[in-house]
Amino acid sequence: MTAKICKENITELLDQWQNGDEAALASVSNLVYSELERRARVYMSRERAGHTLETAALVNEVFLNLFDADVSFVDRQHFYTLASRTMRRILVDHARSISRKKRGANALKITLNTQLNDAELDMTQFLSLHNALESLIVLDDRKAKILELETFAGLSIQHIADLYTVSVRTIERELKFSKAWVYRELALEEST
Repeated sequence: MTAKICKENITELLDQWQNGDEAALASVSNLVYSELERRARVYMSRERAGHTLETAALVNEVFLNLFDADVSFVDRQHFYTLASRTMRRILVDHARSISRKKRGANALKITLNTQLNDAELDMTQFLSLHNALESLIVLDDRKAKILELETFAGLSIQHIADLYTVSVRTIERELKFSKAWVYRELALEEST
């Protein structure tokens, strides 16, 4: 299925589902679930053996949160933005839970699927990344959403450009700024 067909189908199906069409929910679930599962599989394949959160569990949790939420999805951009935020929140909650249990042990390692950080992150680093993203949201919500879409939803630059109906070059510039800003925030936190 091409990106254009999915784009039109997802937006249409979200609208139909929210207007009470249960068949549309099943259809949008099939389209979106497989994409989220594919991205989570790629994301989780970079984790060390023995990782305590499995791909299916992550995707299922994201899905349950999204479809149980009392939210009206405007379009696929809104849906994927919420999906990436939900995935990040679940990973942060998981990291905090492990951190409380292990108090700094490296039981959970997270590797971003972007060039933001090619090294594996431990729980503390992941929580620092989360805090930096939260600060970026205050500074520039759109740039933070774009970084979340690439990092946590695993969307390509082209896909994000399509979501925002802007050029690939615009998304590249915004990602470059976002990543540089997050790096700076992480460096400042590390130096304190």
